[in-house]
This record gives sequence, C-alpha cells and structure tokens, in this order.
Amino acid sequence: MTDGQRAALVVLTRDDDVRATLSSELQRRYGPDYAVVAFDQPDAATAELLRRELPVAALFGGLGGEDPDGLTALRGLHRDHPGAMAVAVVRWGNFDTARPIFEALTLGQLDRWLYVPEVVGDEEFHRAVTEILDEWTNRQGGGFEAVRMIGDRWSERAQHLRDTFGRNRIPLGFYDADSAEGKALLEGLNLDAPRLPVVQLRFRPERPVLQDPSDLDIADAFGLLTPLDAAEVYDVVVVGSGPAGLGASVYAASEGLNTLVLEPEAVGGQAGTSSLIRNYPGFPTGISGNRLTFNAYQQAWAFGSTFHFMRSGQGITTEDGVLRLALSDGASVATRTVVVATGATWRRLDVPELDAFTGRGVFYGAAVTEAPVMRGRHVFVIGGGNSAGQAAVYLSRYADKVSVLIRRAALADTMSDYLIRELQALPNVDIRPRVQVVGGTGSDFLETVTVRDLDTGAETVDSAVLFVLIGSEPRTDWLGGSLARDRWGFLLTGAQLLDDAASPAWPLERPPALLETSTPGVFAAGDVRAGSVKRVASAVGEGALAVTLVHAHLATLARAPA
Repeated sequence: MTDGQRAALVVLTRDDDVRATLSSELQRRYGPDYAVVAFDQPDAATAELLRRELPVAALFGGLGGEDPDGLTALRGLHRDHPGAMAVAVVRWGNFDTARPIFEALTLGQLDRWLYVPEVVGDEEFHRAVTEILDEWTNRQGGGFEAVRMIGDRWSERAQHLRDTFGRNRIPLGFYDADSAEGKALLEGLNLDAPRLPVVQLRFRPERPVLQDPSDLDIADAFGLLTPLDAAEVYDVVVVGSGPAGLGASVYAASEGLNTLVLEPEAVGGQAGTSSLIRNYPGFPTGISGNRLTFNAYQQAWAFGSTFHFMRSGQGITTEDGVLRLALSDGASVATRTVVVATGATWRRLDVPELDAFTGRGVFYGAAVTEAPVMRGRHVFVIGGGNSAGQAAVYLSRYADKVSVLIRRAALADTMSDYLIRELQALPNVDIRPRVQVVGGTGSDFLETVTVRDLDTGAETVDSAVLFVLIGSEPRTDWLGGSLARDRWGFLLTGAQLLDDAASPAWPLERPPALLETSTPGVFAAGDVRAGSVKRVASAVGEGALAVTLVHAHLATLARAPA
C-alpha cells in the first residue's frame, strides 16, 4: 500500500470476468487512494488481508451465476471487517438476485448493491461507488477540520456544539482537554486559563479563537448575523428548517416568493439526526437524515431563500394587515404570511436524578456524533418509534450491546416493519418490552441505570449509556396566547379550529384553509401541527402544500380594497 492509500477495496467473486472487470474499473478510478485487491475465495481474502494488515473500506461481493452463495461469503468476510461497507454486485438482468438482496438490506446484512459495469468508465457505477466511499469516510471521521474544538468530552455544552456542527455538516475536529493532544493544542493557542470549550475557526485566515462561546457568538464568528432590513416585508417567513420548513422554503423560493427562513439550531430538525432513512421515496438503499435535509437546504438556498441561523421566533402579532415576528435577538421582521414548522423536541425522562447526567451518559435524540465513543459500552435506546430504531441500528456498529427499551408489549404499532426486522437480525441488539427506566447513579458520568419491569415490578441495575427518543413535545411555547393549540401544545389548523371547543379561535366568516392556524395567513406544517403524520415524507409534503395555501392567501390580499 502506498503512502496515499488509506484502505482496501476488496473484490470477492468466483466469476473471472466479473472479477477482472470490477478490479480494472476500481483500480483505474480509485487506485491512487485505495488498494484494490481481488479474490475468488473468502478464505484467501481473509488470509491476505490479515497478512497485509489493511483496513477495508468496501467489500464488493459477487452474487448469482458462479456465486450462488455470494451473500453468505460476503457476510462471513464482513464479520471480520465490520467497519467496511458491504456491497453486493450483480450482472444486469440477473433478476433472481433481487429478492435475497432486498431481504439482506432489510435485515441490515448489506449496505448497498450495484450492477457490474458494462462499459469502461461506467459513470453510473462510479457514482454509486463514490457514494459508498463517502459513507465509509463519514463513518471514520477525521480529515479536514474547518473547526477545531477542545473541551471536556462529557460536557453538555461541548456535546451540544459537536452535535450542532455535525448536523450543519461543518467539518469538526474534537479533542478532549484532558488528553495529551488536547493539552498540547491549548498550550499552542497561548490562552491564559482558557474557558472550555475552546473553538478555533481554522477556515478563516486569522483563525479566530472563541472561549466557551454561545450559539450567537458562533453565528457571529461565522458571519451569519446579517442584520435584517426592518422596512422589508417578506412574502413568507418560514420558522424552522426541518423537513417541513425545508419543503416550504424550496417551493416558496422556487415559485418566486420573497422567502426568509429562521433556524435557531441546525438544519434538519429531528430528521437531521437520523443515521439512515430507508423509506424515503427515491433512495432505494437509504439516505442519512443529515444528507437528505442538508441537500434540501442547499436547494432552497440556491432558489433564493434567505436563511438566518441562531434566531428563533418569540411571538406573532398583526399590524395594519401585516404580520410581525418578534425574534430572539430583539429584532423583528414583517411578512405577509408565516409557515410555522418548528417541529417537536424529545420528551425528557421524568427521573430527576438523571437530569445531572445530560450529555454525560444521558443523551436526548440520536446524538450521532457520540456513537463512535460508545465502543465497549452497553447502550440503552429508550423509545419505540422509527427514530429510536434507526438510532439503535447505528449505535450497534460501535457499542458492544444495544438494548431497545419500550413500555409497550411490542414494536409493531410504532415502528416500521423493516426496522423491526433489522433490529431482530442484529446479533448485538435485544428488545426489552414492558420496561421503564426509573433511576440512575454516577459521579462525573452515568454509571448505573435502574430498570423496572412494568408487569412484575422487579427492578434490575445495569451499567449502560442512555439515548432517549420518547414521544415529542411541540416547540410552540413561543406561540402561547397567539395561536390556538390543543392540550398537548400542538397547533390547531383547518377544520380543527371549527370544533365547538375551538370555535372562538377562528375570526373570519370564511373557513380556515387546510393548514391555516387561528391567525389568518399563518400556516403550520409538520410535527408542530396537531394530527400530523410523523414521517419525513409527509412533513415535506405539508411544507409544499403550505406554499400553495400561501399563494392563495397572497392572492386574497392583492384583491382586498386599499
């Protein structure tokens, strides 16, 4: 392996033609960066890779024809190299391989599949390979550091910043302040009694250093606090940039509306933390929530949406027929319509002694950035929805054992079938029904967790880390008193406002539009709305639909007498 080669691309097939074709295409395109090695038997591959001590980026295993047991051979080799991407390769037209491939994907035994290239320089083949290698690289971490952070590994503030940078796809290098490397870096910055975490923006020529920065400090250093023009009246302000907000901003800007998007944290919302979404239309082998939502952000930005980060809404009022949003930084913005897409946040555990361990053994949400440091640990994932299932699958790549804890008797009512089957097939994952976390202890980090059996009352004490993905609480506190909500805090829209209990909430003779809230011209989309379907695709659809209703409302305003 040359100095520039990072890892191996392994081809495993008994078919001489397929092996030669794959090796040639991979060597021609990726040879300078990867060692391409080919084998006709798994035993030979195992022995040679062990001898050469090569890390493996991807395993390309033939299936069908001369490789009827190709998936078995590939799985066997994958067990020796669990960090590699497992890829089945088939000839075009060999449709008998479809069902076993799809079953293997569902059970998490396969990462991708692709066709044997039919021509030299097959760009569709290479596009797929590039995506495979990109996924492998993301799993490894390292590489370019646009931002460098030194802090306490288990500080809640450091964990929040790592998560925020990761979700916004900002290349980050994190160094524990107690490590030798972290101490050396701090010494090199010549700081007197540094306040952790320390953040250095290495992409700027002057490389500014921030000590214990707030979110606003970060936004200001990144140049994201461009003042808003108080005299400008937007066509639509979208509050939130999860799937619903991004769907609204893409369609609004693409259709010529002057669009402002406000986001207090990171692009993507809860969906942005999902390690792999397998049931979003158009991505047959899945896509990470971060990549899906960040692509939508770039799309909305390209169409002309203006994004303002680290700012949130504080209230909505109506002045002379124009809506005005008060913002968290003291400013305000005027607009003709609003789409509220602030989504929901994970409900906190009602276990007071665990509050002190937030970010230090108790994590809310998928916390994908924390997964690599779970090696050697037992992880509890609390929750029975798709997000919990996706988090458990991702964490199983790193943790020794993952236990999914649910209060129900089974997952069938709350989780997609493909995820349940994948969890059941993973050897280091178990599902524990009818249990509840009731306590925990520790010093600097969570050390023990107490779990109660809801049927027998018996309690067990385990050493585990908690990832909590239970229920959801809408982000609507800022709208209390201005928009009608149900008893859980979700926004009422459309016909819900005409219910007897909510009838005083709708002020006009015309009925409210489908997604319209109790203030005309203010619409709600996604998880923040009462009765919404908790799926990424439906949230995007609601965001797009909201823009259709925005157009109708703007047309009404245009026809109104002066």
